[in-house]
Amino acid sequence: MNNKMLSQSIADTILSMITIEKRFTAGDKLPNENDLSAELNVSRTTLREAIRILVAYNILEIQRGKGTFVTQTAFEKEPDLGQLSDIKVNAKDLYEMRLIFEPEAAYLAAIRGTDAEIKRILEFGERIEQEIKAGQDRTDNEHSFHKAIAQATHNEFMNQLMPILYQAIAKGVTLSAMSEKAVSDTVNDHRMIMDFLEQRNAEGAKNAMRIHIMHAIRELGIE
Repeated sequence: MNNKMLSQSIADTILSMITIEKRFTAGDKLPNENDLSAELNVSRTTLREAIRILVAYNILEIQRGKGTFVTQTAFEKEPDLGQLSDIKVNAKDLYEMRLIFEPEAAYLAAIRGTDAEIKRILEFGERIEQEIKAGQDRTDNEHSFHKAIAQATHNEFMNQLMPILYQAIAKGVTLSAMSEKAVSDTVNDHRMIMDFLEQRNAEGAKNAMRIHIMHAIRELGIE
């Protein structure tokens, strides 16, 4: 991945931290440059370029001598994520699309993902398990889990596809809440995906993701 693509990908990751993970809200200060570049496993130069991209979109603002802060604009629109997310499609088509892309994404993530990216995927998986056990809404962390896998592919087009796949994931979370079997499948399937990613077993991760999506299609009755 060239430097420009990497900085755009990191900008997308930071945007995801703000809008999807809800780690920061309007007016919050980002962690200092050393900490954030270490967490994202990139150079400070790449991080600065990513921040410049988000400043250009008025998602972040730099206050001299104080640091980098999240603006209100970040929560008013999703900038430059393409028009794919505006397309309204039904659950069957969405899940078919997930079946085409996400097993391959898991395969590439196992091969290409940095240690920090794999760790991030596992952390989201753990959060989802905790939310399921506590009976809490897991939609945001489900988005983040699958988004983190897409980012670990280091394929920019895969990242651009994620906004439309969020529709399928959100729909699946809503429908699966009505099925105990679907919820228990999610826990088991995620654990299998996480184990294979941690082992860097690309074929295992690919097959586990395929099984996960096939389970969802069956349990949600959208075959």
